[in-house]
Amino acid sequence: MNAHVPDPVPVTVKTTCPYCGVGCGVLATPDGQGGAAIAGDPSHPANFGRLCSKGSALGETLSLDGRLLHPSVDGARASWDAALSTVADGFARIAAKHGPEAIAFYLSGQLLTEDYYVANKLAKGFIGTPNVDTNSRLCMSSAVAAHKRAFGSDTVPGCYEDLDEADVIVLVGSNTAWCHPILFRRMVDARTRRGTKLVVVDPRRTQTGEEADLFLGLEPGTDTALFSGLFVHLVETGAIDRRFVTEHTTDFEAALERARTIAPDVPATARATGLAIADVAAFFALFAATPRVVTAFSQGVNQSAQGTDKGNAIINCHLATGRIGKPGCGPFSLTGQPNAMGGREVGGLANMLAAHMGFSAPDVDRVRRFWDAPAIVTGEGRKAVALFEGIRAGTVKALWVMGTNPLVSMPQADTIRESMGQLDLYVVSEAVDDSDTVRARGRTTVLLPALAWGEKDGTVTNSERRISRQRGFLPAPGEARADWAVMADVGRRLGFGAAFRFDGPAAVFREHAALSGFENAGSRDFDLTGVGAITDAAYDDAAPLQWPLRDSGDGQARLFADGRFFTPDRRARFIAVEAPALASTPGPDFPFVLNTGRVRDHWHTMTRTGKSQRLSAHRAVPFVEIHPDDAAAAGLANGDLARVATFHGSAVLEVMVTAGVRPGSLFAPFHWSDATASDARVGALVRGVPDPVSGQPELKATPAAVAPVAYRHRGFLLARAPIRPPAGWWWARATVQGGSGLQFATQDSSREVALAMRGLFQGLDVADYADHGRGRYRCAVYDEGRLVACLALARSAERPDWEAEKAYFAAPALEPSARRALLSGRAETASAGPTVCACHGVGLDVVAAAIAAGAGSVEAVGAACRAGTNCGSCIPEIRKMLPPALARDAA
Repeated sequence: MNAHVPDPVPVTVKTTCPYCGVGCGVLATPDGQGGAAIAGDPSHPANFGRLCSKGSALGETLSLDGRLLHPSVDGARASWDAALSTVADGFARIAAKHGPEAIAFYLSGQLLTEDYYVANKLAKGFIGTPNVDTNSRLCMSSAVAAHKRAFGSDTVPGCYEDLDEADVIVLVGSNTAWCHPILFRRMVDARTRRGTKLVVVDPRRTQTGEEADLFLGLEPGTDTALFSGLFVHLVETGAIDRRFVTEHTTDFEAALERARTIAPDVPATARATGLAIADVAAFFALFAATPRVVTAFSQGVNQSAQGTDKGNAIINCHLATGRIGKPGCGPFSLTGQPNAMGGREVGGLANMLAAHMGFSAPDVDRVRRFWDAPAIVTGEGRKAVALFEGIRAGTVKALWVMGTNPLVSMPQADTIRESMGQLDLYVVSEAVDDSDTVRARGRTTVLLPALAWGEKDGTVTNSERRISRQRGFLPAPGEARADWAVMADVGRRLGFGAAFRFDGPAAVFREHAALSGFENAGSRDFDLTGVGAITDAAYDDAAPLQWPLRDSGDGQARLFADGRFFTPDRRARFIAVEAPALASTPGPDFPFVLNTGRVRDHWHTMTRTGKSQRLSAHRAVPFVEIHPDDAAAAGLANGDLARVATFHGSAVLEVMVTAGVRPGSLFAPFHWSDATASDARVGALVRGVPDPVSGQPELKATPAAVAPVAYRHRGFLLARAPIRPPAGWWWARATVQGGSGLQFATQDSSREVALAMRGLFQGLDVADYADHGRGRYRCAVYDEGRLVACLALARSAERPDWEAEKAYFAAPALEPSARRALLSGRAETASAGPTVCACHGVGLDVVAAAIAAGAGSVEAVGAACRAGTNCGSCIPEIRKMLPPALARDAA
């Protein structure tokens, strides 16, 4: 079973993309074969029909291959009744013996708001455990803490239209071109239309930095110094809004005094950040002189042991100038996940209650009365790092993980993996059956099949506070169920039936909306009173809406222009931030700073994007970026393999030499897991010191070392189904058209590899070519004339490229000349080359040919081969291929 049961009458359904926090509208039209055609929704205000490479490829990710379809208990298939009885009885037993705090939930920004709401109600109101956290702790919790310190609430003040109307956009710690491509196209469109300047602040010169009008490649961890210096400069040059500061803020003088101790002037700021004085001066002058400035920040700010201070240093500058809540200006947190905001709304973080309420006595009493909750929690629970430390310490006895893969994404992931066996009860609600987290085992382990995107039904909230519907357009496969329904079932089994009698997601949403307006009257930012009595039919048909929505009219696009905030005195708070310092500094054993992050076409741990051959083509192997000077000193060249090691673990990654990283720094993406690579779990390397305010772990600056790893041979193997390689091989797996591809390295001789292939494909027709004296071997495997596998092996210095063979593998049948080419390694025709544009499947060689034929601009390249004409996230790569004199043509 690898496809959904087809719908006999397919209709186009409006839904929302399941990837980043932009929240793009999607039109999904089932194809009658269990899949769907995907297009952008032109009417959705987040994207107006545009989709990035990941969104465009959603149709390639809908198969049921690798899906978890049935409940199981300790590895044996079980009925839902038996599985949920095991969960409910286990929770009751553990709570009775160890207290409810011994139970923990670890949730996900991939969950729908309705799922999140029921989870928090069950745990914090009825089981009585405060230990509910989410992978959003790793994503946005420092932004949440910065908002709450400054505004008294977790409020994003602006909206996406501000990006259209700004004259300067400052991007801090955000590779927006790759991680939020649709928003980045709006920024570039604004530059074309109104001359908007883009300033990029990042230790890495990312693809976003390549597009900047001013790039500030500061030293890791020094963002606070840059914005403290800017704050001082704004005051010294008279660029602040004195009236706004006096009438609507407090603690200005204390924050300014602290900023002066950190970066009192332009030269001091330059010294503290490692930037050129001229670049600092240019940035300060541009910010001071431009009323319409948006400062957008993301993981480079948040994923830091000082992430909250970094966010507040940015907000201080906007409060000082009164540039907040007005068109075209304000601080803007770019959310990483599709429903991190929805999780924050319902209390998905351990330091929050539902509906943006906290743990003050009035808030606790208000939620208790609304829920009629017998065991309402009265204080914060364990945040993510502390939650998993609690498992290792033996204080957390039961854990329910939903829709996330913490054994890959959490810092010190190896230590976490080793501790899972100590759990008395380990429950995983998941759509896939082979993630590292699903593979783990507790003393009792329950796996529960969850609905995936395209099957589930509910709401998500994007970065601009806009709630959109995620609608199902495919039937539930196997025995998969909605997460909210599963948790409500457990609630009833625990004896809380009256509180969990939801008959559908609309009922959950109504209660969620009603709680937001309960005893509110404008005292809290989050308010959905206007839809608190929404009918099932209206919920089904609901268009995107923006909160706060205090009546049945339109939501509010911007907040705080009136100078009224959600602190007790309604004034915003300036924050005196701490001087910047890395939590861990490099030393002789670990002389580099390891930065982690994402690539353009993959998402989290690739459980969805890994199914797409288009998305797997751009970066097919795990890699580490290193500066050319550092590579030369370490004896590394582009394409080599290197071991990146920290105090906590190591990984073997392919080397990518680039001047985009600073000398002394490394960058490695975190997407690969044990399911997709032999030795590439980058999360295991990260120390993850938590921010003292937000609890968000530092993922951007772990001391590391790098050294070459020599393998005798390199090669690739293409097969119709995933092949498990022999022990001792280094490998990385990627989906290719028609099957699965493996790039590998081995100490085995070519003869040993040849024998291994014969063993793997016994009974099939194996044609091969061998030159063992030069360490070369190639083979093609046929089953009744159909190509089912092919392998190429050479010495590491001569590692074979697989682009031509991938094309043969995708072909329905091979001519004799193609069969000969497979064994000779000499392609009949030129290949497209490595993927540049995933949206249209355009390779490097095709783009190069278009440029050679006279395409002298990004637009001309797009006209010639379509590259860069959809989401535009490949435009920086195309621009770098153009002759220097042409490379700055408008995108």
